[in-house]
Amino acid sequence: MTSICFKNSLLLLCFVSLCSSSLVFSLDVDAEILIRVKNAMLDDPNGNLSDWVETTDQNPCKWTGITCDSQNNQSVVSIDLSGFGISGGFPTGFCRIWTLQNLSLADNFFNGTLTYRAVSPCSHLHALILAGNVFVGELPDFLQDFDNLLVLDLSRNNFTGDIPASYGRLQSLKVLCLAANLLSGSIPWFLTNLSELTRLELAYNPFKPSPLPKDIGNLSKLENLFLASTNLNGEIPDSIGKLWSLYNLDLSNNFITGKIPVSISQLKSIEQIELFNNQLYGELPESLSNLTSLLKFDASQNNLTGNLPEKIAAMQLQSLNLNDNHFTGEIPEVLALNPNLSELKIFNNSFTGKLPANLGRYSDLENFDVSTNNFSGELPQYLCHRNKLQTVITFRNRFSGSLPETLSECSSLNYVRIADNELSGPVPIKFWGLHTFLLELSNNKFEGPISPSISGARGLTRLLISGNNFSGKLPAEMCELHEVIEINLGRNQFEGELPSCITELKKLQKLDMQENMFSGEIPSSVGSLRDLTELNLSRNRLCGKIPPGLGNLPVLTCLDLSDNLLIGEIPMELTKLKLNEFNVSDNRLYGKVPSIFTNALYLPSLLGNPDLCSPDFKPLPPCSKPEPATLYTVAILAICVLIFVGSLIWFFKAKTLFVRKPKPPYKVTAFQRVGFTEEDIFPLLTKQNLIGSGGSGQVYKVTLKTGQIVAVKRLRGGTQKPETESAFRSEVETLGRVRHGNIVKLLMCCSGEEFRILAYEYMVNGSLGDVLHGEKGGGLLNWPRRFAVALGAAQGLAYLHHDCVPPIVHRDVKSNNILLDEQMRPKVADFGLAKTLQSEVGESDVAMSRIAGSYGYIAPEYAYTLKVTEKSDVYSFGVVLMELITGKRPIDSCFGENKDIVKWVTEATLSSLPEQASENDSGTCCTGDHLKEIIDPKMDQSTCNFEEIEKVLNVALLCTSAFPINRPSMRRVVELLKDQKFARPKYDAYENC
Repeated sequence: MTSICFKNSLLLLCFVSLCSSSLVFSLDVDAEILIRVKNAMLDDPNGNLSDWVETTDQNPCKWTGITCDSQNNQSVVSIDLSGFGISGGFPTGFCRIWTLQNLSLADNFFNGTLTYRAVSPCSHLHALILAGNVFVGELPDFLQDFDNLLVLDLSRNNFTGDIPASYGRLQSLKVLCLAANLLSGSIPWFLTNLSELTRLELAYNPFKPSPLPKDIGNLSKLENLFLASTNLNGEIPDSIGKLWSLYNLDLSNNFITGKIPVSISQLKSIEQIELFNNQLYGELPESLSNLTSLLKFDASQNNLTGNLPEKIAAMQLQSLNLNDNHFTGEIPEVLALNPNLSELKIFNNSFTGKLPANLGRYSDLENFDVSTNNFSGELPQYLCHRNKLQTVITFRNRFSGSLPETLSECSSLNYVRIADNELSGPVPIKFWGLHTFLLELSNNKFEGPISPSISGARGLTRLLISGNNFSGKLPAEMCELHEVIEINLGRNQFEGELPSCITELKKLQKLDMQENMFSGEIPSSVGSLRDLTELNLSRNRLCGKIPPGLGNLPVLTCLDLSDNLLIGEIPMELTKLKLNEFNVSDNRLYGKVPSIFTNALYLPSLLGNPDLCSPDFKPLPPCSKPEPATLYTVAILAICVLIFVGSLIWFFKAKTLFVRKPKPPYKVTAFQRVGFTEEDIFPLLTKQNLIGSGGSGQVYKVTLKTGQIVAVKRLRGGTQKPETESAFRSEVETLGRVRHGNIVKLLMCCSGEEFRILAYEYMVNGSLGDVLHGEKGGGLLNWPRRFAVALGAAQGLAYLHHDCVPPIVHRDVKSNNILLDEQMRPKVADFGLAKTLQSEVGESDVAMSRIAGSYGYIAPEYAYTLKVTEKSDVYSFGVVLMELITGKRPIDSCFGENKDIVKWVTEATLSSLPEQASENDSGTCCTGDHLKEIIDPKMDQSTCNFEEIEKVLNVALLCTSAFPINRPSMRRVVELLKDQKFARPKYDAYENC
């Protein structure tokens, strides 16, 4: 018996030893595979895989990114290298580890195509996650043996084409995420066969317009359906109501029509419904109130009508967004009883009546926007009862009464817009000192003074209180608002002297104090406001002389000092300004008017000053005694002869130029005060003056007889050529109304039956593209000048996007359309493709049936959606920033095959990102040595501030993000360029998958 037991024990010991040896051998093989793949296929610039090394007792279970089974820790089951900054092709060798179940390579720089041959060894995987890389080409097929695959995430890459039919046969699949690619086929019906799916995320792809598959209800286990921006059309199918497990439904930013189906009220697990920016119509189904789990409902930007049903208002929603529809009627009182309500946005509708008095009393209300409706009565006094309120937006209603005292205790409030109402009484003292960054009270009936407590609003950027009955003197504490960029106090009853310390507000861009009772002199130090673009002090009681320092303001374009008590001469220093608006009328000025202002267009701006004079501008009295009659007669005769000879010269030259003389009448429009006419221009449009020629026409440098130089663009064709007419109208309608120091000035236009002519201010140094890539590089050999160009151009675009009403999208931002004056100051030009966002809403598909822009600058989403947004300009501007840094053109053979400057710069810089970086981390994205490899070698290295170059580079990378949602606004771009602390953005903010 003992012998038998000994034999059995010996056999058991041998078996255990054999198994242990087998497991150790297996780990050795896995380690060998991992090291081989690392060395042969991966580029690990940050050294995150430095512990993947061959040793005598190697155990890959302890290596970075490796997870082994939890029972005996003797086999590799997971490889997770997410966010390591690794590049290379798809490492198919990892899949030779037969125990591997999960492979995640998300948020790296893996590239190339992904074929079936590459993925076929991975058929035993449970999860394959490749999101956030730069794979291209068509999606890989999964033809057979992928029975175990549960999670497939290929989102945020550059895959194109159709979704392969093989995806419809992955019967075990629970998660399919293909969002944010360039897929262009239709959303296939066969995906509704994947009955185990819990997540289907296809958003942000340029699919062919098609309806949501009618059998979508077959996916009864679906929890997340994310189909935003996928070109869906047609109606929402009734089968949507069968998705009983669904908690998130996002069909936003599509072209869905019809009514919201009643069946949607059967989604018993739903927590969030996003239907905004579609073409839905009809009323809200009252049965939505059955959705007891619903927390967020957004049906904004549709064509919905009717009232807000009381049952829906009584739901326990956290956010209710119904803005930009056609709703009418009153808001039910029961809405205020919701204890969960934190966001209410119902602006741009036709709601009427009073708001529920208890709004905010029982919930943590944070965002409140009821603007542009027909509400009346008082503002609810409990809006900030829980002290969580951040935004109050009520403009364009008929609210009356006083500002609630409770708002003055609202320490959380940072954004206030309550303009264009009938509110009255004094503003509470503490309200002035709230930590808001925008305070807009314009066009109400407020009264009383500005409280000195305004000094507490240190972060205030815009103070807009025009059109009220405010009075008293301006408190000196206003001078402590060092972040303010716009102050508008116009049309009030302020009095006293202008505080001299106001010139300490160095970021101030717009100052409007018109129609008050200010007295005293204009501070002589006003010339220190270097960012000032608009100054309006008209209709006050200001006295003294016009400060010559005004002529030193580099970007001042609008100056109105009319209807005051100013004396003295018009300073010659003002002739240095490039003003779009100038008015000194109705003062007590005297002396000789500078010659630049002596033409008919400036005459209304000079009237009301009886003692102003000019020797040769007849509407004004002469400054000296007239010559004797004989000499006077001789002079008149000489002038007549000159006019006659000049007319003959013009006639023959114009006849040669136009072949057939333009048939009058032709239309002339002047947008600035100019000292020339179209007759002065026509004879000079000759071959000798031609300085440029393109697809739309020719550009001439014209030196007028006055010595003034202008640039004249002559467009090819006339009314018979639609594209010429479109470009001409776009230039005229855009540049004719914009005024900014970084936007080129359109001086005049002339249109006849067979020609279109535009005259601009002449930019001595040509375009930024010429300077960077041509023979004029000597003007931008130092970095500070390039940075100044970047900032100025950004300010011009920010003006178009944020300060113009309606906003303007340029659509052809590029270095050749940024011109440089004699001081290398940039001005955005060529608005032939520009569009106003407002006009796009009603435009037909024909108007947008072609891609506008220039190759290398076009944002990826614009190329396939043809939708005009300001974010397409942001992308193009990011390309310009990369040009400024590298000195290279957007498309260059040195980048390699199928690469443009964006891909080249991205690969060259982001590969050295630190492993982890918090949002507030000030670490750099690349070292100074690394930067030297990409910056323009023509630049003087001694002038290169590498920290600043890095900042601009990071802004460029943000601007050229593949996803528009991740790109900053142009206003934010300006802030980032100015921000001394900005170092690195938070990458990959897109986290839907």
